[in-house]
Amino acid sequence: MRLLRFVRTLLVLGVATFAALLLYGYARSHPEDLPWTALDLSQPVGLFTGRKLAGLGGEGPRCRALLDRAGVEYTALPPRGSRGAGGQCGYEDGVRLRRGGALAIDYRPEGLGTSCPVAAALALWEWHVVQPAALAHFGEEVASIDHFGSYSCRRLYGRAEGAMSEHAAANAVDIAGFRLAGGGRITIARDWRGDGPEAAFLRDVRDGACRLYATVLSPDYNQAHADHLHLDQARRGAMGWRGCR
Repeated sequence: MRLLRFVRTLLVLGVATFAALLLYGYARSHPEDLPWTALDLSQPVGLFTGRKLAGLGGEGPRCRALLDRAGVEYTALPPRGSRGAGGQCGYEDGVRLRRGGALAIDYRPEGLGTSCPVAAALALWEWHVVQPAALAHFGEEVASIDHFGSYSCRRLYGRAEGAMSEHAAANAVDIAGFRLAGGGRITIARDWRGDGPEAAFLRDVRDGACRLYATVLSPDYNQAHADHLHLDQARRGAMGWRGCR
């Protein structure tokens, strides 16, 4: 009887040790899938990449250092405050991405400035989502992205009362469409519905954005988003809820 218990104990310890070694090996080769590892923009998108990006809010120097290490060219924006909405608007860690270096996409209109966490996610979105989807559906890359802007001192849906929009801190961007290198154009308003490659592409880039942003809202959410994708990095805690619709 004692021998049987001893053998069982050895088996349990052996299985536990094997599982620990497997976990250790996986952690070493897939740090992007673990919540406690540091964010690295050169790594693949993992299970916790989106939460780590949202967690960069208020960490301007660290966020800009990540962009630097990844070869992303940008201009750091001066802090901006506003007396509107009771002084609840403004940002301190804004950046403006520049085409060149590690980035091949322009933003139209020019001069798009966002919070650094939104910009870092845009870079990953280009590399891991937008360009692969464009190549898969059209055989060519995206040259530029059309947008409706980022910073806007307002409350949700422009209401007179209620919670502030993430746009009030430049912590969101509204994407209107994409221009291909060959001149073709895909827009949310025109191409979201349907069965063609344009609609499939738009759903792919929406779904991919959901792995990188705290909130992603599309025409599937409501009429207010019929012509754009809303992408934001709302900070809701390490295990806060994430919205993707």
